[in-house]
Amino acid sequence: MTKHAPIMPDFSFVPGPDTARDYRDALGCYGTGVTVVTTQTASGPLAMTVNSFASVSLDPALVLWCPGKASPRHDRFVAAQTYAIHVMAENQLDMAAHFARTGEDFGTIDWTPSAAGVPQLSGCLARFDCTQVAVHDGGDHSIIIGRVDLAMHRPGKGLMFKRGQYGGFLGLD
Repeated sequence: MTKHAPIMPDFSFVPGPDTARDYRDALGCYGTGVTVVTTQTASGPLAMTVNSFASVSLDPALVLWCPGKASPRHDRFVAAQTYAIHVMAENQLDMAAHFARTGEDFGTIDWTPSAAGVPQLSGCLARFDCTQVAVHDGGDHSIIIGRVDLAMHRPGKGLMFKRGQYGGFLGLD
């Protein structure tokens, strides 16, 4: 006879100001990849670590990402006409954490500018060079849709984020 761990009862709630932590905890059950979005601004290169990234369309090639409106970097990314979305490799936690804290310090980061001057980070699993096609209101975030002008990828394991923690992905490359 096999023993099973007891199943905890469901915790249901209505999302709102009084249950914001519960709502974040529920969303955190869904693991996501980690990306760093970069652009070039009048004051220099800018980056932001983001896990709200998704494919929108294959034809045309469109992706979206969602910067938080409370971020001091939000407005500069909404204004950016070109940017790059980098899918972080499992060994790039330090870079992802760095750009989660600050977006303007590229001093210790290995990168090269694209033809448009957008920072292209070294070592990422995939990169999507984009031109902005739309920005939509998304509550406390903006939804930025970009046309993918150039993409690249390489073998490797991705950096994941789930329940407030970073980790790797078990399995094949």
